[in-house]
Amino acid sequence: MTEVVSVKFKSKGKVYYFDPADFKIEKGQNVIVETSKGIEFAECVRGNHSVDDSTVVPPLRPIIRIATEEDTERAIRNKEKEAEAFDICREKIKNHNLDMKLVDVEYSFDGNKILFCFTSDGRVDFRDLVKDLAATFKMRIELRQIGVRDEARLLGGLGICGKPFCCAQFLDDFQPVSIKMAKTQGLSLNPTKISGTCGRLMCCLKYEQEAYEDLVKQVPKQDSFVDTPEGKGMVTDVNLLRRKVRVKLENQNDLSLKTFDASEVTVLGGKAQRAEYLAGIADGSIVEEPKKPRIQRETKPSTEMQESEGWIIPGLENDGLQLASIAAQKSQSKGKKPVKLDIPEELSEEQKDQRSRKHRSGRRPRGQNKNAPRTGNRSPKDSKKVSSIPPKQQTKATVQKDDAQLPRKPYHRRKGGKKPQGGGES
Repeated sequence: MTEVVSVKFKSKGKVYYFDPADFKIEKGQNVIVETSKGIEFAECVRGNHSVDDSTVVPPLRPIIRIATEEDTERAIRNKEKEAEAFDICREKIKNHNLDMKLVDVEYSFDGNKILFCFTSDGRVDFRDLVKDLAATFKMRIELRQIGVRDEARLLGGLGICGKPFCCAQFLDDFQPVSIKMAKTQGLSLNPTKISGTCGRLMCCLKYEQEAYEDLVKQVPKQDSFVDTPEGKGMVTDVNLLRRKVRVKLENQNDLSLKTFDASEVTVLGGKAQRAEYLAGIADGSIVEEPKKPRIQRETKPSTEMQESEGWIIPGLENDGLQLASIAAQKSQSKGKKPVKLDIPEELSEEQKDQRSRKHRSGRRPRGQNKNAPRTGNRSPKDSKKVSSIPPKQQTKATVQKDDAQLPRKPYHRRKGGKKPQGGGES
């Protein structure tokens, strides 16, 4: 075991181990450390603690001192200079017409060097830009091209899950991620759904890959020919997390899909073994014994159980009104509000006759004229108004008498009428 101190050079970035020497450092304190780039200002994220020797990357550099007020003020001034240098460098890039995007600027603690980080699709010839920046700042200039993942780590942001980027929070290194991981986990292969803001595959695909690889070894694959408690069939769907498989049985009488646990099925092969099995069944060389279906757990209580609990009276199992009345009595006995049962009353013969008369009254015989009087039960007053002359025996004068009060219309405008040849009215 080695005693170390964990520090960060920026609020977003990797954690590094340093030798605490004789200092007792607490979390949140600022320290001055020695790195390969020189003396740097860092923040302690975890105080003195011990770690395994295998996790320490040699050489383990020591902490020079705990930061003083002067060191903190210098670090603040460097942050202000970084903002000014960022604007100047962006103008210089625009003047030189270079295809590059400036991402970050970093001043060294002693103020002898400036580091400019940028992204670009290809190689960029920035020799003239370096000369121009060196003449402006009068110090050592370094330009470093980084990838889109490093850009996302430096800038930060929110992912599609709504949380901050993993690379900006706790990831130390970028692990390789492939499209095969998305296939193994059964995710959509749409690039917009499995890619991060940086445009690369999401780093979180790597988190559960080992668990999925173990489940794949224990669960049958899709299109596998398997033997189940209800017969042989093909696997049509697999749920790795639930360890369930959906099987289409080869039984012609049963076309439904059955769901089994992975421990209940045995893999016999693939499509080739299925073809051999079907050929053997057709030739008669393979005789399949019928298997008993699985015993399913009863979700409803049996009739005997209901009789023992007093729910059903023997001989009246299918009487729904009886069950409803018993349920109402039980709810009333428990202090609940009584249930109002909508039970239809049985009609007498006299009530049935009155209801049928009511439906028959006021109907017109089919094919009768609209203006013809209605038939049915009428009062003596209404019966006097009804003409006793049948419609066919009514004379022309009677019709004219009825229509005398209405204005005359041309024949061609009447329903079914024809326009006379003269074009006039009759």
